[in-house]
Amino acid sequence: MKLTLSLILALSLALCATALAADAATDAAALYNAKCASCHGKDGSKTILSKPVKGLSAEDFTKKMMGYKAKTYGGTKKATMEKSAAALSDADIKGLAAFVAKL
Repeated sequence: MKLTLSLILALSLALCATALAADAATDAAALYNAKCASCHGKDGSKTILSKPVKGLSAEDFTKKMMGYKAKTYGGTKKATMEKSAAALSDADIKGLAAFVAKL
């Protein structure tokens, strides 16, 4: 009986964690489409108005975005990116980094 309850509890926790991860991925995709895609393109490869984000690792993306947020990083579009990064939480940046790394 105790083993059955333990297995049910473990399975329930695993399913909840999977659902939360799926929601986070969906939220990151929606955030990217709302805040990033207009300049960087839906697939992250747009280069006319900005540098592509496609091909960046999650670590590189996070480092750049945290730099924009802290106003210690940036090139010609620095002001635009600083404003965009300032509106994001650290959790948003982490989610976006995971999303961008998969583009």
